[in-house]
Amino acid sequence: MDIGIIGVVIAVASGLCSFALGRWITNKRRQKKADQARAAAEAGQSRQVRRANQRQRQRRS
Repeated sequence: MDIGIIGVVIAVASGLCSFALGRWITNKRRQKKADQARAAAEAGQSRQVRRANQRQRQRRS
């Protein structure tokens, strides 16, 4: 069985695409969980504290 250079190139390309897709999905899922945790934490805060945190985030950006 001779795989050949084209087979190796296809295997490497598919591996890289699979890795990139996995990273993208993982980061997206992690960001969604962080957003949900932040929203849950903000739900227990007073309006004044929420507004202060929003102003701090706007200054950083």
